Amino acid sequence: MGFPFQLCARAENHIRGNPDLDDTIARLQAFEQAGADVLYAPGLHTADEIREACGAVSKPVNVLAVPKLTVGEIVAAGAGRISVGGSLAWVSTAALAEAAAAIRDTGDLSALAVSLPLSDWFGQT
Repeated sequence: MGFPFQLCARAENHIRGNPDLDDTIARLQAFEQAGADVLYAPGLHTADEIREACGAVSKPVNVLAVPKLTVGEIVAAGAGRISVGGSLAWVSTAALAEAAAAIRDTGDLSALAVSLPLSDWFGQT
């Protein structure tokens, strides 16, 4: 192609109403045989599911982060990549909603006192 390129193929059946692990594995295997570089199976919820899916293919498998598992557990189960999807946006949205509810319900403005290390983040002095 003239530039570095990776094809990531997604088996989305777990997040689209068909949480059938055998079907997910069949899709991942088909994508691998078709030449995908990375395989993605969002919606796997346990280390055993991740392990079984990763063990059925030779290409790296990307897994959507599972809050009840640690990065170490997901990697130990065989994942080659972990995506957080929109989860970090929802974490910040929950903090915003909690602060807004406190202001509305009790007049508590203390959540606005958060201090971010912007100079560390942006290298400013």
